[in-house]
Amino acid sequence: MERRVVITGVGAITPIGNTAKEMWEGIKENKCGIDKISLFDNTGFKTSLAAEVKNYDPTNHFEVKEARRLDRCSQFAIIAAREAFADSGITNENTDLERVGVFVSSGIGGLITIQEQCANLVQKGHGRVSPMFIPMGVCNMPSGNVAIELGLKGASMAIVSACASSTHAIGEAYKTIKYGYEDAILAGGTEAAICEVGIAGFENMKALSSATDKNRASIPFDKERSGFVMGEGAGVLVLEELEHARKRNAHIYAEVIGYGATSDAYHITSPAPNGEGGARAMARAIKDARIETKDINYINAHGTSTHLNDSLESCAIKTALGEDSKNVMVSSTKGNTGHLLGAAGAVEAIVCTKAIEEQLVPPTINYKEKDEECDLDIVPNEARKAKLNVVMSNSLGFGGQNASVIFRKYEDGK
Repeated sequence: MERRVVITGVGAITPIGNTAKEMWEGIKENKCGIDKISLFDNTGFKTSLAAEVKNYDPTNHFEVKEARRLDRCSQFAIIAAREAFADSGITNENTDLERVGVFVSSGIGGLITIQEQCANLVQKGHGRVSPMFIPMGVCNMPSGNVAIELGLKGASMAIVSACASSTHAIGEAYKTIKYGYEDAILAGGTEAAICEVGIAGFENMKALSSATDKNRASIPFDKERSGFVMGEGAGVLVLEELEHARKRNAHIYAEVIGYGATSDAYHITSPAPNGEGGARAMARAIKDARIETKDINYINAHGTSTHLNDSLESCAIKTALGEDSKNVMVSSTKGNTGHLLGAAGAVEAIVCTKAIEEQLVPPTINYKEKDEECDLDIVPNEARKAKLNVVMSNSLGFGGQNASVIFRKYEDGK
C-alpha cells in the first residue's frame, strides 16, 4: 500500500539567512549572498568571491568543546535539523522516534577538517593527526550527528552524489515513507567546502567564476555566465506520512508526489548531450507523480551559471516537457545563494515549498544578457505572483547523477 508523504518542517542556514524564514525573505528581497572570501587568505587565487554563511559563530550554537569536535558541515546540518525538527512539532510524546530517520547528505563532507589534518601530517608528523579526523571528516557524519542530537533511531544514511546529494536524500526519504518503512524522515544536505583546497580544486578545473563583481558572478542562464560561485550552508526538511501528520494536527507545507533519478553514464563532469539524462530524471518524476507535463507550473532549476549546465538543462526541460516547456516558469536561485553543492537541492526544495505556500515564484536575479540557448521563461529579476499547484526541483551532480522531485500544494481533505 502506497502512503502519501508531506512536508511538516523546514530548517536552513544559508548565505542569505541563518534560518529558513530569513532565507526565504532574502529570496523575496533579491538578496545576493555572494561577497569577497573571508574564510581564508585567497591571495594568488583567481577566485575572489564566495557565498559564505554570514555572522556565524559556532559558540552561539554549541558548547566550545562540542564545536571543536564537529566539522563546519556537521555544525550546519545540526543547526538546520534543530530548526526543522522544532518546526515540525514532532516529539517523543506524539511520535515513535524509532520510526523517524535521518537522510542528511553532503557532497564532499568535512573538507575543512581534511585539509587541516593533512597539513598537520605534512608539517608536524603523523602523531599530530587528530583522533577526531575520521569522525569529523567522513560524509555520513552530518547525518549521524543529527540523529544523535535529536535521538532519532530510524534509518540514518548519507547519499553522496555530488551536487544531487540532497535531492536524492529527499527523494529516497519520500520512497522510504511512501512504502511504510518509516513514519517520518529528516532529509536534506549540508556543505562547507570554502577553503583553500576546495576553491583550488574547482578553480583548476575551470568550474568557478573569476568575476569580481558579486552581482555578475553567479548569473544563471545569462549569456555572460562563466562559472559557478561556491556556497555553503544546509537545508533540512521533515518528510512525514500524511495520516501521521494529520493525527498530530501538524502544519503541512506541501506534499511530495514524485521522484526521478537517472545516470548519464557519459562523463565525470559534463552533462550528457542535450541534457538527456536530466530529461529522463524529470520524466521519471512526472510518471511517479501521475501527472501530465502541463500540470507543472514552476521548475527550480539546477541552474549553476556554467555554460554547459544551463544550456543543457534548458534542453532537458524542453525534452521532458515538450510543448508545455513554453508555459512553465523556470528560475535558478543560485544567484542568491551561490552553489551549495550537496546542500543545494535541499535549500532549493525549501524554496519550492515556500513558493507554493505564498504563491510566489522566485526570480533569477542579476540577469542582463539573453542567451538564445536558454530560451525558457526564467522569471528574470523580479518575483512573480502566480498560481502554483505543482512545482519541480532539479539537481544534477558530477558523475552524471541526476535527480528531480515534485511537490504539490496540499489541500486538506484531498
